[in-house]
Amino acid sequence: MEEKNTTPLRQRMIEDMNIRGLCEKTQKAHIRNVKHFASFLGRPPDTATPEDLRSYQLRMTEEGVTASTFNVRIISLRFFFGVTCGRDELKRFMQFHRNPRKLPVVLSVEEVADLMAAVPGPGLKYRAALGISYGAGLRASEVCNLKVKDIVPVARLRHESDRMLIHVDDGKGGRDRKAMLSPSLLDLLRDYWRESRPEGWLFPGKPKINPLSPRQLNRAFTSAKHMAGIKKAATLHTLRHSFATHLLEANTDVRVIQVLLGHAKLTATARYTHVATKTIRGTVSPFEQMKLLQDETLRRGLEYPPKPVSRPRLEIADIFRAHGPAWRRTNAGHVSLSQLKVMSAIEACRTEALGGHVAGCAKCGHHDVAYNSCKNRHCPKCQGPAAREWLAARQAELLPVPYFHVVFTVPAEIAD
Repeated sequence: MEEKNTTPLRQRMIEDMNIRGLCEKTQKAHIRNVKHFASFLGRPPDTATPEDLRSYQLRMTEEGVTASTFNVRIISLRFFFGVTCGRDELKRFMQFHRNPRKLPVVLSVEEVADLMAAVPGPGLKYRAALGISYGAGLRASEVCNLKVKDIVPVARLRHESDRMLIHVDDGKGGRDRKAMLSPSLLDLLRDYWRESRPEGWLFPGKPKINPLSPRQLNRAFTSAKHMAGIKKAATLHTLRHSFATHLLEANTDVRVIQVLLGHAKLTATARYTHVATKTIRGTVSPFEQMKLLQDETLRRGLEYPPKPVSRPRLEIADIFRAHGPAWRRTNAGHVSLSQLKVMSAIEACRTEALGGHVAGCAKCGHHDVAYNSCKNRHCPKCQGPAAREWLAARQAELLPVPYFHVVFTVPAEIAD
């Protein structure tokens, strides 16, 4: 980081940051925050006293500064006084604010599909970029800094393509990693490459020697969100949250998700367990087990005759619930969205996931729980009675005489 007409104090701080290998973005943030403190102080910041620091923190609190902004400014001041000024004793006068841990906003698979369909043009540039953000879970800066060789290296074309990986170079914290590349995403990227023929940067900006900026990509996301009619407070980073949440709902191990996201700590990945609604809904509460035990005890005490079981031993829903997640993981990228919707509806049909109603007897206290059906036209459980009724109605239209199926060929003279 270089600045013209800088003061000796600022130049020393820049040198200290260079010695510690801080990236340019971090250096600019530190300089900006110390400059803000100096503006409040009205004199050189190295002359600050403990009372000045107290007044500065009190001012930020009164102005309603967010906890994240407050803490970032304190971190910059701790570096300035502790490293550049050599005044470590001032650190104990700087306090951090507790940052509330809010749950991230997550889009459903259907909402992501609607958003991708509404991505603005021209061409496939922004659709491919947002597709990588969701399909591989990359950050905005990582997507913008991708090069063509990171997807399909020229020297190892078949080798890297067969491995289905994306190389993330110099990600957050300066760490390199490999990200997943699904077949459908690879097809989209190939269509984009045939259309634009990028060289160097996979998503070039203006001019083409520079990569696409995260701000431009965020504008494309915001435009697509409005066009798709999504009302959630979603940002570009929401696609990364959705990627992790949908993997977790598909029973992917949380440690695998940690590697794909490039998280240094597992606790950062574990937060998605709080928004994986399908996983939460699919977990049986111990209250249900207790309630079933109470119902069984009540029935035995009243000698209530058991109801005849008309349900077949094995249904399609049972097969989907037992083997559906493994099948979807095996065929990931080859199953259409409509097929996933049908499977999800059949699995949830007449279960607690869709709610229900209770019918009870006021005299004996016995009650039955009837869960709601999915009403999907492909569900055999929901459409079975309707199909039988339709077939019975057609049979009622037949005459009480024998019927024969005759196949014959009409002569050409008559057919013409």
